Amino acid sequence: MTTALREPLELGPMPLGRPMETVDERLVRAPWRTIFDIAKRVEEWPAHLDHYRFVRFRERASDGGGIVEMAAYRPFGFAGWPTWWLSEMAIDEGAPAIRFRHIGGITRGMDVEWSFRAVSGGTQVRILHVWDGPPIPFLGIPVATLVIGPVFIHGIASRTLAGLASTAERETARLLGERAAPETGEIRWRSAES
Repeated sequence: MTTALREPLELGPMPLGRPMETVDERLVRAPWRTIFDIAKRVEEWPAHLDHYRFVRFRERASDGGGIVEMAAYRPFGFAGWPTWWLSEMAIDEGAPAIRFRHIGGITRGMDVEWSFRAVSGGTQVRILHVWDGPPIPFLGIPVATLVIGPVFIHGIASRTLAGLASTAERETARLLGERAAPETGEIRWRSAES
């Protein structure tokens, strides 16, 4: 049985200038096509990432995006804090970029963009999260900028980027018939305040 695909979601440009803005970025020692293809296959993330509990499409779009449900743990030592969110997802092959807009969970209204830029030595991958914070009077913005962004968003995004980068680098080494180079990519992070 085949399921009809919906039209791609139009998420538009990133709405910059919001109170919470976090950036995780890294040089991935792999061609942009390799890391982009791994990153856009979100339903395979749990196979590459120990901190992901599951990723499920509720609806699929013809661009490879759709409505996707994700759940991960934010590790804290030996324990993990369970997180869950529902997102609209759009894939732009031309940019290349992957866009998300959270439509369910505590981070509802958050916009996310994964961008990929070919550079000397591989691909610069950048994950940008922007958000107004949860709708809690007087506390929403401080909770977003002081706790949710630096502790949870960065804590999960940096691990996701590192894991997918490692997968892409191993795949590149395998295709070239080489041993994978030791991990050298450094994830840089900043918030809007830095």
